[in-house]
Amino acid sequence: MAKEKSSKESRRNFLKKSTLITVAAMAPPAALKAAEEQWDERLAAAIENVPLQVEVNGSMHQVKIDPRVTLLDFLREHLHLTGTKKGCDYGQCGACTVHVDGQRVNSCLTLAVMNDGRKVTTIEGLANGKDLHPMQAAFIKHDGLQCGYCTPGQIMSAVACIREGHAGTDEEIREFMSGNICRCGAYPNIVAAIKEVKGGAGV
Repeated sequence: MAKEKSSKESRRNFLKKSTLITVAAMAPPAALKAAEEQWDERLAAAIENVPLQVEVNGSMHQVKIDPRVTLLDFLREHLHLTGTKKGCDYGQCGACTVHVDGQRVNSCLTLAVMNDGRKVTTIEGLANGKDLHPMQAAFIKHDGLQCGYCTPGQIMSAVACIREGHAGTDEEIREFMSGNICRCGAYPNIVAAIKEVKGGAGV
């Protein structure tokens, strides 16, 4: 039994070494030299940042950024606008909802560079100075929040819901707010807040 086990290990080691030798033999000398000197990493570092010009909450930002960075991470990590929350990171919970050119967007699903030249509004830019946006005030009045984590995304979607003309009935509001999950279950109060703002047309 021990002899059989030793034989299997020897065969496994032989296959590993043979594979490495084969790969090394087939790789062009230039590729091997590049790998040794880490040219691929240097090249990536040289070209990875691309220019981005975007207006966020009325302020223009001109930066160079990794094209793989999402709009959510750009807002949170680069601009330090942490009101936009990172929830599922798969576009399923709505916590990261922002407005891009007036349209609601899951910021975790769009790359920052895809928003070049556009106008982005986050929860921080919704209020008028110290004066709360009517939707923010309505959420407080109707207790449309508990833990508060999903609230920024809920409010951004609620504003868009009215602007899009999808707040005619309770059922319509629920349908067009269904992309925003509230794990605390404050849905009835959220609907009440939206209905009040819709009645006053304060969006």
